[in-house]
Amino acid sequence: MVKAPGINERIYNLVRQIPAGKVATYGQIAVLVGTGARQVGYAMAALPHDDVPWQRVINSQGKVSPRKGGNGEQIQRALLEAEGIRFSPGGRVSFSSVIWEPDFSQFISDD
Repeated sequence: MVKAPGINERIYNLVRQIPAGKVATYGQIAVLVGTGARQVGYAMAALPHDDVPWQRVINSQGKVSPRKGGNGEQIQRALLEAEGIRFSPGGRVSFSSVIWEPDFSQFISDD
């Protein structure tokens, strides 16, 4: 019997699908995996994998979310800018040009 992945692993699997140069919001990921935006934030903070592009998950305002301690915000923004994502002087991205639009058919069950 194969054990179904836990919520964090489902979040990580979904975030791995966000292509370079695109972003998703915590809320968008939450809806797709059936949880809350805070849980997505907790999962990103607890990330045990190096292969998850965590930088591509931002808040609903189009901004990089503040982090406790360290320079995570600057690292996240630099990683996104390296992918070609531009920020306004107020620190926001333009969702119209960079929001990830997944193929929703993969999330619909025929059960």
